[in-house]
Amino acid sequence: MQRQGFIVGTAAIRIRVTGGLLLAAYLALVAWFTLRPLDVPWVMPANLRPFDGIRAGFALGWVEGLRRVGEGLALLAPLGVLLPLAGGRLVVSRLGSLIRTMAATALVSLAVEMLQTAVPGQVVDVDSLLLNTVGAGLAHAAVVPAGRTRLCRRAMPGSVTAVFPEEPAQGRTPTIARVGIAPWSDALPPSSP
Repeated sequence: MQRQGFIVGTAAIRIRVTGGLLLAAYLALVAWFTLRPLDVPWVMPANLRPFDGIRAGFALGWVEGLRRVGEGLALLAPLGVLLPLAGGRLVVSRLGSLIRTMAATALVSLAVEMLQTAVPGQVVDVDSLLLNTVGAGLAHAAVVPAGRTRLCRRAMPGSVTAVFPEEPAQGRTPTIARVGIAPWSDALPPSSP
């Protein structure tokens, strides 16, 4: 039985479980990589202005700027694929899926940035949040629609109803007769003579 575009059957369970496990493992790796204390002699101040860190990287040279942008884009890019995989939805709006994935990635990135405030040697950078979100969006746009299309073609060679049969009719929705308002004589306590 299909509900709102979710994959059905044992394959669906395997896909969701695999996606969930890969997502958990990747988030653990990201936490280890971004939240471990660094041994540095001094720390740069936090960057709370959008694009200042990117400009500073390119001020050091094109190679350094591209390296920093590439790192920012790549850090949470796998979430663009792992989040929809763990969700298990096969038939969804492409734009809606992209927006949900980017919003979830932005929240994960924000959580990482906020947790970094308590870690020695790590600095909050708003550009990281922007680049992480864009990277996940790019990975999602590049992989997920094509993967869903392939899964749909593979799962539904004949027709949609062959794999996702419509739900059986449940019959008419029961209705309840309207209850009228009792006359005042029924609502008042009986008067004694």
